[in-house]
Amino acid sequence: MRQLRGQERAITANRQTNWAFADAYVAEDEALRWARDRAREAGIRSVTPGTGAALRLLAATSDAKSVAEIGTGTGISGSYLLHGMRPDGVLTTVDPEPEWQQFAREAFRAAGFASNRARFIPGRALDVLPRLADGGYDLVFCDGDRLEYMDYLAESLRLLRPGGIVAFEGVFADGRTVDSSAQAPEVQRLRELLRAVRESRGLMPTLLPVGDGLLCAVRR
Repeated sequence: MRQLRGQERAITANRQTNWAFADAYVAEDEALRWARDRAREAGIRSVTPGTGAALRLLAATSDAKSVAEIGTGTGISGSYLLHGMRPDGVLTTVDPEPEWQQFAREAFRAAGFASNRARFIPGRALDVLPRLADGGYDLVFCDGDRLEYMDYLAESLRLLRPGGIVAFEGVFADGRTVDSSAQAPEVQRLRELLRAVRESRGLMPTLLPVGDGLLCAVRR
């Protein structure tokens, strides 16, 4: 039993090391580092480099021309998405904090993106999303209020074209999602989201262990 426990500790340590290595695998440029500094100063939790790289890959794989982002922050996830999108692609990004969106504008400009590559809409996601076009998006990335994730899912299914991708950031909730003890409403909503996406006949899902968990699904 002692030997087994030692093996389990070694396996766990190896997994954590591998996870950290994978998340830091992609180097970030000066524009992204600047955006991260602004996020830290503002107390904003941002996607990790591993999550950003996954988003960039999803955008490139889907040859995305039109992407909707819920949660602009200081432009970190948006920068990754723009790098993966087509050269003529447009990112529509929604956030209730106009000041943060100004940081994102500066980050996009520093990364070399033309101003017409991003459309900034200030406001609550659930007020803005109903105004966006049905079936007009190749990818929807959700990184807003976790309590609203199920509502974002419903809106995303309307916004996405067939074959489009929806992705949700932070579904691990720092390990609380798989903790069997009583959890906050935010975590309960994440569990509900995970079940709904997995059981939906209209979605083909996967759960990527990058950052704090990236739930992705293709609309059939």
